[in-house]
Amino acid sequence: MRLLNALTLFLSLALACALAGAAFAQDYPTKPIRLVVPFPPGGGADIIARNIVEPLGRRLGQPVIVDNRGGAGGTLGADLVAHAAPDGYTLLYTTPGQQMVNPHLMAKLPYDAANDLTAVSQLSLGTYVLVVHKDVPAKSVAELVAYAKAHPGKVNFASSGIGAGSHLGAELLKSMAGIQIVHVPYKGSGPAVADVIGGRVQMALDSISVYMPHIKSGALRALGVSSLARNPSLPDTPPIADAVPGFEAAVVNYISAPAGTPKPVIERLSKEINAVLKLPEVQAKFHANGTIPRGSSPEQMQALIKSESAKWKKVIEIAGVKPQ
Repeated sequence: MRLLNALTLFLSLALACALAGAAFAQDYPTKPIRLVVPFPPGGGADIIARNIVEPLGRRLGQPVIVDNRGGAGGTLGADLVAHAAPDGYTLLYTTPGQQMVNPHLMAKLPYDAANDLTAVSQLSLGTYVLVVHKDVPAKSVAELVAYAKAHPGKVNFASSGIGAGSHLGAELLKSMAGIQIVHVPYKGSGPAVADVIGGRVQMALDSISVYMPHIKSGALRALGVSSLARNPSLPDTPPIADAVPGFEAAVVNYISAPAGTPKPVIERLSKEINAVLKLPEVQAKFHANGTIPRGSSPEQMQALIKSESAKWKKVIEIAGVKPQ
């Protein structure tokens, strides 16, 4: 009898919580929503965030306001959202660092990357481009791989810093292609670009938007893109995977919320974000930055976080990068 009474009480409480959550979601939102971008203004994340907030606010009936909180590789902004009230009014513009990469690069995070944030929807798939200095005797990815194999340890690649996507993407290529190329880290993409253009470093794998002007000018040669399909910004450049089967190093950007946010609120946000990503004007802005708009359900995004985290953990271990 006691067990039956306890079970009845539990079910009653669960039903009450579900009804309360549904009622809350029905009225949501009733005030402006804060979208925390964990990087300074003007960067790629900030640009994409500002491309979606106005149409998203229209659909939700409340303004969505960008709040830039840069620092510590995106972890400061992530920590703020992870410990915010789980009510749908504080969201995180999330890049691979906060949940997929930093947990394997940083000895201690101020939040639980796996459990303190919950996925809302994917936003985009950013693509890297593999570029070489014009004097490198390779006109394709296959030729570059052959050249690197013939000259082990003689080909250098630039990145914007240890653990950055431009570093780990090239490490993944190094591993999958079976080549010995040497990492040259820089403090940001700017100085890395300068040295690749100057021929002091032979190659790089970084965002299309970073290298597009120099590809167009002829200073650098684009050999391949890191997505499995061609990118609209570089339609004549084949995927690296054509020469290195299975290679993919895409920048997954998405929206997440504090864990415990009511499921109906998460579902409403996901529905509206996916609708915004289908708008022609939004798609045009994404493509202009070499980014592919791509939505998802919360469940699909949660599964992608898990698989990408495992993938980059393995790359970090192979590269020998130790948590700091």
